[in-house]
Amino acid sequence: MQFSGSRVATLFCAAILLFAGVNLAAADATIPTADIEGAVDSALAKRYDGSFIVSYEKFSYTDFTIPLSPLKPSEDPDARDSSNNRVFAPEKKVEVEGALTRIAYVLPAERSPLEVLRNYQDVIEEAGGEVQFECKKEECGGDATRSSGGGGNNMSLMQYFFHEADVKDAAFSNGNCALTAGINDQRYFTAKVPQSAGDAYVTVQAYQLVDDLYCKEFNGRTIAVVQILEPKPREKKMVLVEAKEMADSLSQKGSISLYGILFDTDKTDIKPESEPTLKEIAALLKNEPNISVIVVGHTDNQGAFDYNLDLSSRRANSVKNELAAKYGIEAARLTAAGAGMMAPVASNDDEAGRAKNRRVVLVKLN
Repeated sequence: MQFSGSRVATLFCAAILLFAGVNLAAADATIPTADIEGAVDSALAKRYDGSFIVSYEKFSYTDFTIPLSPLKPSEDPDARDSSNNRVFAPEKKVEVEGALTRIAYVLPAERSPLEVLRNYQDVIEEAGGEVQFECKKEECGGDATRSSGGGGNNMSLMQYFFHEADVKDAAFSNGNCALTAGINDQRYFTAKVPQSAGDAYVTVQAYQLVDDLYCKEFNGRTIAVVQILEPKPREKKMVLVEAKEMADSLSQKGSISLYGILFDTDKTDIKPESEPTLKEIAALLKNEPNISVIVVGHTDNQGAFDYNLDLSSRRANSVKNELAAKYGIEAARLTAAGAGMMAPVASNDDEAGRAKNRRVVLVKLN
């Protein structure tokens, strides 16, 4: 039997669509009946009865910026995040560091985001905690129909914390669907829970998932994304780079990367813990009076390109000014510059790599 060219093309396209449909169906989200492997509840914010963990990530130590007011658009209309969304940020926020756990739950059917949120608030109050900020739907600011996915529009509340590129769950998996699909009826709160080692913070974002394709099994289901920041002393494992080592590297390589100069997130004020490294830079320049250096600030890829470029430049200037004002180094021997995210030394796909990219580099000028 022979077919015309158009008939062959039609059959070929149908076969491709059938094959793709079979493969995509195999990857579609399914209603969970158990937690994903290795996932556990936090003692500070246990699960709603009948829900299951579909995404779980833990950071042993990181920074966490938490909104205490609705997100507002940046005063700079051209400010963009890493997904090319217009930047939104809260006027009030708290910046903390410690052990961070992020858990996404799929709730039982017919449970509303508000019901789930109120239950979590009960748990917080029973633990002696206090809700510091609460919002719903568009009142939270940004795009209230988007979770961590999407670009070219307005940032969402979830994108204030993380983007789709940061999600480690496989495409079309339950966890990926829970964190990247469209949303409806968004509810959110920030809470503080006193602990013996300091204040812990809990954020809960509950919403109905909206999807009619790969994540359609979750369509209309409530998702709860719970983030817990627990106070924890930072392990001080950085080896101090001494002046002689700096001099050797500048002589042999022309530059040296330094990780002992620290800043808070989105800040340019040098933290007190930076003093040992600054002292060694000053010693280097006093021991080598003929050397001039470029102080280059580097960031990871979190945030908009132009924003990070400006931030890295301002941080470099902070280092220059500190060396001149506090340590007596001639300003003419110091040139400040910012490279932003343009020269990574590690992958920005995880926190370990991003930490390596956040650095100050001394470059020998003469």
